[in-house]
Amino acid sequence: MGIGAGIGIANFTFDDAQGFWDWVELCDTGGVDSIWQSDRIIDAQPNLEAMSVMAALAGGSKRLKFGMNVASLGLRNPVLTAKQCATIDVLSQGRLLPAFGVGSAFSRDYVATGTPTKGRGKRTNEGLEIMSRLWTEDNVTFKGDYYQLDDATIAPKPIQNPLPLWVGGSAKQAIERTARWGTGWQAGIENAADVAPVITAIKKRAGELGRKIDDDHFGAGFGFRFGSPDEPIVERYNKLLTKRLGKEPTGFTAVGGVDEMMALVHEFHAAGVHKFILRPIASGTQGMIEQTQLMTEKLIPEIDALNRT
Repeated sequence: MGIGAGIGIANFTFDDAQGFWDWVELCDTGGVDSIWQSDRIIDAQPNLEAMSVMAALAGGSKRLKFGMNVASLGLRNPVLTAKQCATIDVLSQGRLLPAFGVGSAFSRDYVATGTPTKGRGKRTNEGLEIMSRLWTEDNVTFKGDYYQLDDATIAPKPIQNPLPLWVGGSAKQAIERTARWGTGWQAGIENAADVAPVITAIKKRAGELGRKIDDDHFGAGFGFRFGSPDEPIVERYNKLLTKRLGKEPTGFTAVGGVDEMMALVHEFHAAGVHKFILRPIASGTQGMIEQTQLMTEKLIPEIDALNRT
């Protein structure tokens, strides 16, 4: 896979469904590696449901890979989720990139769905094991604290063998999950200095477990905009990011031109990142298409060139 650039979306900022599909077509034909949909259920801002987007992209694109950024497994039944992922991978002919994390204890999604936050880490651990086994084994028996299976099988199995299993999170427990079950790791909203020690720790722990995660399966992202830092949309974005992070968002965005963006790419790459999930700082269908078009024409060729150096 080498070094690749995908694109991440959270809020549904498009004018309508046709605008979304026009954007998907641009990504599909313009060299974008993958689309990653954030997972939010309860939110005043418009957001698409992550697994539904995966199913839609299976039929609405031809070349793109796609994944969740990341889906909260603490909210989801792992058997049903394993079946959904296998189905989507089959119908997309092997283009799904499943990615899971625990999910925040402060998320309103837990309360609204009647899901206890207590034990969500252990549920996620059991869920990752169950899914990875159902995707590869014909008869799965599992006895955990939260889930029990007796000679369970799903068919058809995913096209990809093994089906990638990306894991999110930077806490000690997330490092353990990634090293034990993951085939890749995906950072959250973190800068290069944040991700470097996590990648190092995952590789070390995976080695202790007799596993290896390929170097090109470590991902991180940042917001980008071809434009000026003093644009109102950039100022709003940085204000929201500062509020969420509780600090100045240094190293989290690149605004300007290709030089500014590649400088941040090189920072992350030096930290061990090979998969880039870039988030357009844009609003509306036209804004998203304009920024993505510039990304495909100017930024992706520069990132692709790193594979030849």
